[in-house]
Amino acid sequence: MKKVGIVMGSKSDLPKLEKAIDILKRFEVPYEIHVFSAHRTPAEARDFSVNARKNGFGCIIAAAGMAAHLAGALAANTTIPVIGIPINASSLGGMDALLSTVQMPSGIPVATVGIDGASNAALLAIEILSLCEETLAKKLDDERKVNAEKVLNADSEVAMG
Repeated sequence: MKKVGIVMGSKSDLPKLEKAIDILKRFEVPYEIHVFSAHRTPAEARDFSVNARKNGFGCIIAAAGMAAHLAGALAANTTIPVIGIPINASSLGGMDALLSTVQMPSGIPVATVGIDGASNAALLAIEILSLCEETLAKKLDDERKVNAEKVLNADSEVAMG
């Protein structure tokens, strides 16, 4: 199975990525975590993304706040999918990071989830890997059924009439 690369721009982003890590563990998806900055360690970030495919990665999750160029910098140097997580790290509530992550030039796509959206980033990464891993597709189907049951149970609890 291909690995998921999780790259954060700063170690301070790690708590916001715990939900993604938990989901990848629950789905038994191998992953690696790294701290690379698009601005402070551009050579290392570039090296990681240039070699991602040959190093067994199927996609990359990139989390960064403020200027948030990390996902785009990684995507510029690889053709495997990159999922950006804009992190709320400034007085702008993460909107700066969201716009920096989502506004990519034509030809260099970055899938972007919501601000601090680590859970959805992990699930999207698993969906991407599930295209070649039938066991992951089954686990995703099971997860959706469990989530639907939770909503229907909640409906039963609050339904009036």
